[in-house]
Amino acid sequence: MSAPTERLVDVNGVRLRVLEAGDRGAPVVVLTHGFPELAYSWRRQIPALAEAGYHVLAPDQRGYGGSSRPDAVEAYDIAALTGDVAGLLDDVGAERAAVIGHDFGAVVAWNMPLLHPGRVAAVAGLSVPAVPRPLTPPTVAFRRIFGDHFFYILYFQQSGPADAELGRDPARTMRLLLGGMRAPADDAAAARMLDAGPAGFLDRLAEPEQLPDWLSIDELDHYVREFSRTGFTAALNWYRNFDRNWHIMAAPVAETISAPALFIGGTDDPTLSFTRVNRAGEVVKGPYRQVLVDGAGHWLQQERADAVNTELLTFLSGVDWR
Repeated sequence: MSAPTERLVDVNGVRLRVLEAGDRGAPVVVLTHGFPELAYSWRRQIPALAEAGYHVLAPDQRGYGGSSRPDAVEAYDIAALTGDVAGLLDDVGAERAAVIGHDFGAVVAWNMPLLHPGRVAAVAGLSVPAVPRPLTPPTVAFRRIFGDHFFYILYFQQSGPADAELGRDPARTMRLLLGGMRAPADDAAAARMLDAGPAGFLDRLAEPEQLPDWLSIDELDHYVREFSRTGFTAALNWYRNFDRNWHIMAAPVAETISAPALFIGGTDDPTLSFTRVNRAGEVVKGPYRQVLVDGAGHWLQQERADAVNTELLTFLSGVDWR
């Protein structure tokens, strides 16, 4: 399989570094990564999708890697993020695409058919399912749920502490996140994650004895080099728009998702401990399939690439691209 090419694309007021593979004019698939990742996180999907006949676009999303990093926190709200995806479609002359996202990239994917319904032929989310808009702003809901306990999304809200902690040693940060982001192994580990003490985020994660078998030293070093150069503030600014996004999504263009939809999650993904997978039917009204990969953690498309590729190719083969 041929390696993707890399190019810079000016869209929606920013410049995105995009990995591209496949033939122009073929059905377009856009891959949106999560935190703290890069277009590189789709390295095992891009060739497989292109080989199957799709035109694949995987951007470093705004704030990441080789893409623009605007200073303003509000530059990372859901209107801007989905607008970037629409801009990529304009750049290649595509009316519609399948949008596939992981982690926070799944939030972008699920909101594309709500904010840009005419541009989405199909949508898939990995690790983060489609959920209805909550009754209260997310940070209010999280504070009610977690009380005085630590919760990383609330910790990320304040500019400064998390930025400094994650940026102090990017090699340790990426090793802990990519190597240790799984459901707590026991009650003690679960208690450590929620302890209200002064520890930051990283010290609550299990230190991996070795890298997982899906992540080589060279692959880890790729992430470390990029985040050593960019820092983490722009990426964290995505989280600082949770409540702003809630207000934006009070009046979406479409109230529900009619495009075919797929969710793939891992049974050992800690994200699913606070994100319900059984409410997708409240927002997804078109054909919907859910797949839970037994024993898989959070970094799903890297950890279980073959299983994810099989599910994506099966899903995309049934899409009506007209």
